[in-house]
Amino acid sequence: MPDMLHMDTLPKGCVAALALLLFLLSVSITVVRLRTKMLAGAPDDPTRLLAKLVRAQGNTAEYAAMLAVLIVMHGAAPRPAWVSTMMALAVAARVVFAAGMLLSPSLARFNIIRAVGACGTYVAGIALALALVIR
Repeated sequence: MPDMLHMDTLPKGCVAALALLLFLLSVSITVVRLRTKMLAGAPDDPTRLLAKLVRAQGNTAEYAAMLAVLIVMHGAAPRPAWVSTMMALAVAARVVFAAGMLLSPSLARFNIIRAVGACGTYVAGIALALALVIR
């Protein structure tokens, strides 16, 4: 694994942003759990804030780790500008996706913000993975 100390600021910032997103969502879940006294599980109602937070945090956990690994793998070496763009897109897409989850009136309905975030995640993740192969 490349040495994080020798990375430029973009990869470090991207990994930090993904970690912050995950942990801020996690803290938010704890706060809402304490307020609602629902200390385990998630409500079945897709309009409830706790249900949205649990899914946003879970989905972030599913993607953030792999994206962080891909970013770190590219971060310690010189890279093409398009790879740097994909790093930034990956983070932006995860933030947009989480925002789409939380701002949606219901998780049971299509939400364009969430869809844009998901598509951005797929494009950036696939591009970063393929960039490792062709490097």
